[in-house]
Amino acid sequence: MSMDLAENVYKITETFPANEKFGLISQINRSAVSVCSNIAAGAGGGSDKEFSNFLSITLGSSFELETQLILAKRLNYIDEEKFLILSNSLGEIQKMIIGLKNKLKKEFSNV
Repeated sequence: MSMDLAENVYKITETFPANEKFGLISQINRSAVSVCSNIAAGAGGGSDKEFSNFLSITLGSSFELETQLILAKRLNYIDEEKFLILSNSLGEIQKMIIGLKNKLKKEFSNV
């Protein structure tokens, strides 16, 4: 799901003005990639506690992405329909990250 989001983000930022190439486009794309990359890095790590730390970083990146998408919408770089698709997808990912973090926290606090 996070890979799909990153792919969609890349496709949508291709339509942004060229002057945003090193600004908002770069920021949005890096945040989207960070979400899926940190999930992968955490899943490949050692302990549940380490995975939880990666998920915290992932959650931070997801909120950065959310803020950047809101700004892009306010600047009329993204129409309402595309914004809602990305926003809903991101919201689902955030819920899953929080749920997994809570589960991991419960597991390593019971050890």
